[in-house]
Amino acid sequence: MAVIISKPNKGPSRAGVLAAGNWIVDEVKTVDVYPAVEKLANIQSQTLGTGGAPYNVLVDLARLGATFPLLAAGLVGSDAFGERILNDCREAKIDTRLLKTTNKAPTSYTDVITEAGNGRRTFFHFRGANALWDGSDLDFSKSKAKLFHLGYLLLLDALDQPDKKYGTRGSALLAKAQEAGLKTSLDVITEDSDRYAKYVVPALKYTDYLVVNEHEAGKISGFKIRQTDGALDTVSLRHAAGALLQMGIRELVVIHFPEGAFARTRKGEDVWQSSLKVPQKHIVGTAGAGDAFAAGILFGLHENWDLSRCLMNGICVAASSLSEPSCTAGVKPLAACQALAKKYGVRSSLEPSD
Repeated sequence: MAVIISKPNKGPSRAGVLAAGNWIVDEVKTVDVYPAVEKLANIQSQTLGTGGAPYNVLVDLARLGATFPLLAAGLVGSDAFGERILNDCREAKIDTRLLKTTNKAPTSYTDVITEAGNGRRTFFHFRGANALWDGSDLDFSKSKAKLFHLGYLLLLDALDQPDKKYGTRGSALLAKAQEAGLKTSLDVITEDSDRYAKYVVPALKYTDYLVVNEHEAGKISGFKIRQTDGALDTVSLRHAAGALLQMGIRELVVIHFPEGAFARTRKGEDVWQSSLKVPQKHIVGTAGAGDAFAAGILFGLHENWDLSRCLMNGICVAASSLSEPSCTAGVKPLAACQALAKKYGVRSSLEPSD
């Protein structure tokens, strides 16, 4: 039986994805080996790419061929990187009226060091203008968008500030979007810290769709999703999803991981989806795979697809993104991404026998 998630929004007819948060230029460097301290590595190639949840997700949706409106919100510096981001958006037909510029800080950037052969990456991040953006310039009452995607909490300094009514400014922004009739989607940054309880948990009650990886889900919920040998603990995974819903998520929790994805609805319906068997030689970089997965999910949610179809779409878009070192260059039109399922095949089922 198909699991249908999203009901039509009340009020005016809505269409489009408004994505806000981190706008980053990734300087992707592919090296022969990641060096030890004071040792040498050779840079084999260098490219500039997209970075940050709204930038990656919107460009991915454009590359997929989305016919619904794509709208950007956030802050970039008045510099070459900022102009690059704005030009990228214009070329992709992404509305930039809510993507502002500032002279108070440079555009955010990240040095992404990718190891040749295995695609593993290490990040050196400069927060820049993103640290100043608090969302106060957004008037959701004037928006006809269907979905509001925010990311990444824990990497948006102004939004991680306290708010007396909502807990954090990020929570307040999500609440305002919901009150105006938009469905809210949230993503967070991966980090080894105890900050999730303070800065992420308050936002969950104002989130319709949470899309996170297994590390983030474990950090927020308190469950250990990986066993000591690195294997996925599917029992803990389900417990984590249930805990996240109990923390306030209104409709859907989606947790993605290299082996696949798992989703649980507010009604307690579970859907599992294994990832594609992408050959190692076709994995050039894993940067942006999480945002590519999110773009695939949001595409389906926007189009009111059933949940199984949404998960398969997310898996296929993520697989497509692996073919390039940058976050979005590997994403192909929707049909080409979906064709990868037949080309590569799907891993053995993750769904527990019980």
